[in-house]
Amino acid sequence: MKTILVTGTAGFIGSNFIYHFIESYPDYKLISLDKLTYAGSLENLNKVENHERHTFIKGDICDRPLIEKIFTENDVQGVIHFAAESHVDNSISNPGVFIETNVNGTFTLIDVAYKHWMEKPFTFKNGYQDCKFLHVSTDEVYGTLGETGLFTETTSYAPNSPYSASKASSDMLVRSYHHTYGMNTIITNCSNNYGPQQHNEKLIPTVIRKALNEEIIPIYGDGKNIRDWLYVLDHCKGIDLAYHKGIFGEVYNIGGRNERNNNYIADKICEILDQLQPKKSGSYKDLINYVEDRAGHDRRYAIDATKIETNLGWKADENFESGILKTIQWYLDKYSS
Repeated sequence: MKTILVTGTAGFIGSNFIYHFIESYPDYKLISLDKLTYAGSLENLNKVENHERHTFIKGDICDRPLIEKIFTENDVQGVIHFAAESHVDNSISNPGVFIETNVNGTFTLIDVAYKHWMEKPFTFKNGYQDCKFLHVSTDEVYGTLGETGLFTETTSYAPNSPYSASKASSDMLVRSYHHTYGMNTIITNCSNNYGPQQHNEKLIPTVIRKALNEEIIPIYGDGKNIRDWLYVLDHCKGIDLAYHKGIFGEVYNIGGRNERNNNYIADKICEILDQLQPKKSGSYKDLINYVEDRAGHDRRYAIDATKIETNLGWKADENFESGILKTIQWYLDKYSS
């Protein structure tokens, strides 16, 4: 039974991935590592709290002695790396934390993995030839798009926020360990995720929460910033495929082909809530209010997922309209329990 270290598992995408992965692969033992900062909660992992093939460790990916201990005591033979500071607004006000976690933390993880798995560059220790390191990143490393065009795996990096710059830096570190040392690495870059267990600070949970509390729903600028929206379970399935079937040294973009602007997102959520849990009077849309735009707010992101669709056979199961309905229902159940 192989042991795989998964970082950032108490967060949104990581926790959804753990549920998917542990059910799909009975031959894996999973070690969860999370610092449990404001964005991580053990409640997100309650379904695997006592699972015989899952162990949770509270810790920091920057803590090299801890990472070395985890690798040695568990003989880790794979890493799937989600852990990151990820909220753009926070990176604007406190960029140093993003550099520390996203850059230094990724370096610590991959360097410990290299020393545990390999004798020297391009020479694996006996029995460790199949060990691999998958790094989960974001489409924000590519910068912003105009009205047309899509991000592909060959798009030049042009990060515009401290967050995206820190993720771009971590991507380059992972790339370097493949080309310099011959490590088995894979990078995935995803579009905007949504779904169950997303942190309250993000757009979709904010719109849902504010609406249900009948508070002002804040929308940045003119609301016309466009993102490609990806349902979290579809993303998890894409990472799964990339980890098991991806070519080492390659990058795979995972996107939902669901471009929507923030105005559409807010309107759609309000329309669904008007049907599922109506206000006493009026529509939830009456609560929408435009606020000062975020500094350096990228106008449009959109991913071309052709490579992972064609080469690995991945396909999103949800479109935005089906996924947002499932998401809203999850939050309604959460708030009513």
